[in-house]
Amino acid sequence: MKAADVKAKSADELLDQLAKLKKEQFNLRFQRATGQLENTARVRQIRRDIARIKTVLGERRKASAS
Repeated sequence: MKAADVKAKSADELLDQLAKLKKEQFNLRFQRATGQLENTARVRQIRRDIARIKTVLGERRKASAS
């Protein structure tokens, strides 16, 4: 997911996407613990996507507060 894609979405869409990514991250953690994780790079990708979404949401909150 690119930063431009994240910025183009509404806050509600971002919150939905964030929830989906958190669920996927949870499932990947279990797969890693049980030795079933095949795509280890996906863990890093999910973590960064979550950070991107949180950053954009924080920027929007800060802009609306001032």
